Amino acid sequence: MKNWLTPLLSGFLLTSYISSPPAFAQSKQDLMLVYPPKQHQTTAEKIFLIGTASATVYVNGQPIEQSAAGHFAPSFPLQMGDNQFTIRSGDEQVTRRITRISPVPTPPSDGGFAPNSLFPSQPITRQVGETICLEAVGTPQGEVTATVAEQIIPLLPQAKHALPPNYAVLTGNNAPLSQFTQLYQGCFKSEIAGNLGNPIYTIKFGDQTITASDTENITILTNAHPQASSYHGGVQMTPIEKTVVEVTAEAGAARTGPGTSYSRLTPLPKGTRATVTGREGKWLRLGYGAWIDGEATRVIPDAVSPQTFIRSIKAEPTPQSTEIHFPLQVPVPVRVQQEEDTFTLTLHHTIAQTDTIHLDDDPLIERLDWQQIDPETVQYTFHLKSDQQWGYNLRYEGPNLILSLKHPPTARSAQPLAGMRILVDPGHGGEELGAKGPTGYPEKAVNLKVSQLLQAELEQRGATVYMTRETDKFVSLADRIAMINDLNPAIALSIHYNALPDDGDAINTSGIGAFWYNPPAHDLAVFLHNYLVEELNRDSYGVFWNTLALTRPHTTLAVLLELGFMINPTEFEWVMNPAAQEKLAGTIADGVEVWWKQKKASAETTQR
Repeated sequence: MKNWLTPLLSGFLLTSYISSPPAFAQSKQDLMLVYPPKQHQTTAEKIFLIGTASATVYVNGQPIEQSAAGHFAPSFPLQMGDNQFTIRSGDEQVTRRITRISPVPTPPSDGGFAPNSLFPSQPITRQVGETICLEAVGTPQGEVTATVAEQIIPLLPQAKHALPPNYAVLTGNNAPLSQFTQLYQGCFKSEIAGNLGNPIYTIKFGDQTITASDTENITILTNAHPQASSYHGGVQMTPIEKTVVEVTAEAGAARTGPGTSYSRLTPLPKGTRATVTGREGKWLRLGYGAWIDGEATRVIPDAVSPQTFIRSIKAEPTPQSTEIHFPLQVPVPVRVQQEEDTFTLTLHHTIAQTDTIHLDDDPLIERLDWQQIDPETVQYTFHLKSDQQWGYNLRYEGPNLILSLKHPPTARSAQPLAGMRILVDPGHGGEELGAKGPTGYPEKAVNLKVSQLLQAELEQRGATVYMTRETDKFVSLADRIAMINDLNPAIALSIHYNALPDDGDAINTSGIGAFWYNPPAHDLAVFLHNYLVEELNRDSYGVFWNTLALTRPHTTLAVLLELGFMINPTEFEWVMNPAAQEKLAGTIADGVEVWWKQKKASAETTQR
């Protein structure tokens, strides 16, 4: 369903910005405005201006605060529509026109439906007897109906507040928005399979009646094979079968809804099969409830809905991991849940016939329990000997599901990080600048410098270090993730510097942040964040759970560090200080060493 409640993302400063150490006197072009760009649009209620100048800077005739080096980042409120800013320093002047737009769909001033608010905006498929809710945003106090296959469905007014985008939590402004819109909703069910056509919407207000048909078809699936056509409300209905698809991506991104704005679930291993029970555009709803991009799948002709029995299970230790083999009749969807000392694997469309499990005394696993939690779902819970997990991998080899639980690093010498394989990822690179500081210096450069210093510090402590890039070149997120999965390090650290969405406070927001996604990485993220804040006497920006690409790899402990704010006028100067960069790199390496010593000591205590 169209998520019209999610505001536009145009207000987010998607890159972070840094600069070379600026003297108060600068180049011939003395006034520099780095952000916002020309003709900028945003849904935010305010905007910050990022730049630098050697003399006093005036915005719309008023002097603004500057750092000792001349950097500035003031915020100004925005009215709806056009906002003009004139920035002047000495004889130089630049202007910016910022357009603030509504975060919610708005009906035309003369009445009717808001653009792009009618559902469905792309073809959808649902099952016989499933509730389908139609919606539209229209003129308040109207009378709205929708006609589907000659059935008239009344839509009732539902006043709902809009929700901010997910990134709003980065500025602490994630409460429901003050704006709300007049949403009309109505639901129906179809007991007949086939193509219902596209809904026709009508709104009556005052003495006006407006009809809109910019919608897409609704198709109803049947469980049966196609039969002779039938008629429903005078419309010929041809039953349409459910199909079975196979995941063709290495890790199919399963989600809670039909689009990338919906939350991620456990990735589906390549080869997974599932029945399609619904569609919305290119997105497919699978039999166990998750949605997947149809382009990551292929249709299996004449296949029936996948279901399997499972019998014996076997664990096989390897030097780096313990592999557990689940012999199935067909690859089925899976889910993973990781807690402090348990790892739970759920198999959907599976019925247990298990009475034998082979699991010797394992370096990682204390015990394996299982239960049939509903008629089609089996759950396996691994009780672990340590509260620190190091990553996992899931793959299908034919119908055989193999789960690999990774062993902890093994020390091979007196050096504190000997035996530890660490990947360091300098963020951005090449044409991808990342953020910019007040003088326009790109984040990609300081990411690389600090990462190189960190590499040397870690290697001095005995670690084997891999870099996703060692020069100023572009490396895609997919290639960075592939390196992590191929090299299989114990830890992956992605090095970045920070910025804010438009409604952030660039002057008063500073400090070190850490981001994690998979539960085993949480402890490392919190420890490094706290260690850096305390040892370097820096501000804390906070620790965040986030589905960033470089936090998602589950084969390792992946943490993304935001080491300071490029857009903060004074913190930017610390970011660019060479002595501070060296101390920062050494402190990150110290933090990894202290954390690893604590983990080893805890494991030794547990084993006694």
